[in-house]
Amino acid sequence: MSAGGGTGTSVKCVILQPSYIPWRGYFHQIHKANVFMFFDDVQYDQRGWRNRNRVKTAKGVQWLTVPVLKRGLRAEQTPIRDVRMCWDRPWAHSHWTTLLHAYGRAPYFKKYAPLVESFYRRRDEFLADFTIDTTVALARELGIQHTRFLRSTELKVSGTKTDRLLALLSEVGADHYISGPSARDYIDEEKVRAAGVTLEYMSYEYPAYEQLHPPYDPYVSLLDLLFMKGPEAPRYIWGDE
Repeated sequence: MSAGGGTGTSVKCVILQPSYIPWRGYFHQIHKANVFMFFDDVQYDQRGWRNRNRVKTAKGVQWLTVPVLKRGLRAEQTPIRDVRMCWDRPWAHSHWTTLLHAYGRAPYFKKYAPLVESFYRRRDEFLADFTIDTTVALARELGIQHTRFLRSTELKVSGTKTDRLLALLSEVGADHYISGPSARDYIDEEKVRAAGVTLEYMSYEYPAYEQLHPPYDPYVSLLDLLFMKGPEAPRYIWGDE
């Protein structure tokens, strides 16, 4: 299985766990990749970004959290792909209402409201199906058309840490891996280089923009930037590339 475009063409790959309405750094990595892989067969982390993110409101930063079923959720055993969403409470209505109240006066809220509201009409059984599809939809809305998306589950690759990473990259024909800076702590860089793969670490340095509810916070969901800057949002992520 190869994602390569042809002889001499470098295939740049990013592998990230699926997240709920991610921040702009996540979409920057999508933009830089030829192949973006949602790492959905690794252990679900209950205090991470898989099912929650932050938005700006008049009362300050607020978490939006997608409830998941605790039944069957076993610590250190449940892969992300098997986590089920909880529908015994009206969280989708609550999230949309929060966004409406927080961003209703934002310059581009009306432009993107139909797309975002459609997210909350979904009734997915599995969290990953919901977060992956909505992330892809937002990426396309940002104008990212060149990136191929897939899920690590599709490749059925085993192994741990760097060995597994290299096996996944090999499956998609990637020779360049783009990673978040925190991965420096666990990637075996010598092993990666020996496999003929070049390694790039992200640097998350983005220009500030006006937010409806000061003080400025750069670490909120992409929706904040999208509602405030609209079609100009990409300039505040990857610039004028």
